[in-house]
Amino acid sequence: MPAARPKKGSDGGSDGASTKEGHPECCDACRARKVRCARDNPDDSQSSCKHCITLGISCTYDYQPKKRGPPNLYLRRLQEAAAAAAAQQQLECQNGEATSPLSAHSSLTASPRQSNAMSVSIMGHSASAFLEQSMNNVGSSLSSGALHSQRFPITADAYQSHYPQVPSSSFGGSSVDPQRSPKADGAQSFVSASEQFSTYPLYNWTYRQHQPVPPPNTLPPLSYYYRAHSLEDVAPRDTIMLIIALFFDFVYPLSPCVHKPSYMADLHARREERDPLFFALVMSTVASTLVQLPRSYLPMGRYAVRKLAQTCHEASRHISVASYDPPTSMHVVIRYFDCIYHFCEGHDATQHAAFGEAAHIAVTLRMHEESSYEGLDLIECEVRRRTFWLLFGADKSMSILLGRPICLRDEDCTVNFPKELDDEYITPSAYLPQPHGKSSLVSGLNCITRIFALLGEILVRIRTDRRTPLHGQAVSARLEEIQSLHSRIVSSLIHAPEPLRLKQASQAAPPSDYGGAGFRQATFAEVKDFFDNPNASRANALNPFLVMQANLYVTQQLVRFVIEQYRDELETQIRGTADEQRLADDREAVASDLLNILHNIPIQSIATNGPSLVHKVRFVASTLLDAVRKPETAPATAARAHAYLWDFLSILSEIERNYLLDDDRDATSNGDAMATLLSNN
Repeated sequence: MPAARPKKGSDGGSDGASTKEGHPECCDACRARKVRCARDNPDDSQSSCKHCITLGISCTYDYQPKKRGPPNLYLRRLQEAAAAAAAQQQLECQNGEATSPLSAHSSLTASPRQSNAMSVSIMGHSASAFLEQSMNNVGSSLSSGALHSQRFPITADAYQSHYPQVPSSSFGGSSVDPQRSPKADGAQSFVSASEQFSTYPLYNWTYRQHQPVPPPNTLPPLSYYYRAHSLEDVAPRDTIMLIIALFFDFVYPLSPCVHKPSYMADLHARREERDPLFFALVMSTVASTLVQLPRSYLPMGRYAVRKLAQTCHEASRHISVASYDPPTSMHVVIRYFDCIYHFCEGHDATQHAAFGEAAHIAVTLRMHEESSYEGLDLIECEVRRRTFWLLFGADKSMSILLGRPICLRDEDCTVNFPKELDDEYITPSAYLPQPHGKSSLVSGLNCITRIFALLGEILVRIRTDRRTPLHGQAVSARLEEIQSLHSRIVSSLIHAPEPLRLKQASQAAPPSDYGGAGFRQATFAEVKDFFDNPNASRANALNPFLVMQANLYVTQQLVRFVIEQYRDELETQIRGTADEQRLADDREAVASDLLNILHNIPIQSIATNGPSLVHKVRFVASTLLDAVRKPETAPATAARAHAYLWDFLSILSEIERNYLLDDDRDATSNGDAMATLLSNN
């Protein structure tokens, strides 16, 4: 039986002074058990101790004390590296492979699978992957053969000034491979372990090392498409340039979120072939333009237009989603264009997701704070300001039309309005004077932003009051605020630049034929000619101020209508009863003024605004349905409302129908549209 372990601190305890590691009087067995070595004669180092005699083992004293201090791992690694290098050289000699510069170059340009297999086989000779990596870092100073066959890739290998030539699937049309850099021929085509799992490439003017085409039935990494692309990958360059020209002619006045001179200069310099994010911007520009143009503007069928728009959007999305870090203003513009694309295509949830991305990237960049613009060049400043206020307006439109919460509140924004200068008078370092008497296109954006700011104020008050209802004097105080907002919205366009002011004829009484068949037939013919006839006159559609007029005055009437609705609610709360006749007259007045605006702006200018204006007009027109349903109590009012409503739907249905790119949804006639609207309300 082995002796019982003595208690710590007793005569036979361990860790005593005489049993410390290195004590010469302790045998190997007692040292391993950490017990005191008990011998009859302590001075006789050759005699066996009682423990060894009891256990029946030999009593030895072979232990040699070691020097204190950490082991020299660096020296060990050098020794292992030298041994591995010698073993590799011996293996190559046995296989008859010469270590000439040519073979060294071929080992560098080996395929990723071959290189990885070679690394795995060699790493089997080492103790651990960590030691193997360290060994390869220092082995280059000992043997060039070890470098070629065992070299572990470093982070710098993942980035090149150009991509190597690899087989790639194009986004749509003809496939054009980027030219291969001579430098890339001598670089390994695989990346380190940390880079293999990084899906967000460093944003600079070079590209992430492109990965090979993934095997079938596998998902490529996010960074797969973040590489050089040409416009010809999607469609002929002439077609893309034509669409871009149409963007600046018809869409840009309402969405001036790019700087035209620098944008076109980058296109002509083929920047998209060097900067993937700019390629994504061009693709989003094309996609959003195609869904906002009449079909007659392009020599393409409806299906071809829709397919190209989808291809461009997907190409942009593939690239931009892998380049969010760090975010840039270009990301915000891309997502804003994507929001327009999905809105026109009827992808409601996707549209709201795209808007949410755009708004939150803008806030991340602090585009709502004027202090964040310090140090930026002036072109960047103006693009950011314009884009932010476009998002601000879109936020208010969705809030009122869809009943959504407000994301961008006026009290949180300190950024200034954009300079009312055309793009050619904005340079990176200076603002050039706008020619006297020439109104800037940006003046339209500033005017409608003021209207949207008023809409934001009324919406905040309405929702605050509905969450916490007002009582007593608070209702009267709120009514005074609403009356002030009403005065401000009615006079909001008095000081607009002359090209943006509506003709005085718009204030006259409605023509007697508003509900007549002659007006509808003439309107249908003009709209059909505008959308279907490539040779039709484009004068009114090409007049950006007429296009902005329609947007401005329709939006003004929308906000006026919302304010008057809430004013009537407050007055009813104070008086206790509602004045039905006054309410009907107010609704009819708004509808009459709105229809008057539509009649005094060319139908081409209205149609160029597209579905966004259609939704605003329909929001106001739908309120007349209550009057239509009361022919017994107010026959005269009901007849007028019916005529107004018919005219509204005649214009809206024809315009909206021509913007649809889906033939399956292109079967509703104007009469059916009104019947559907009447039956749903």
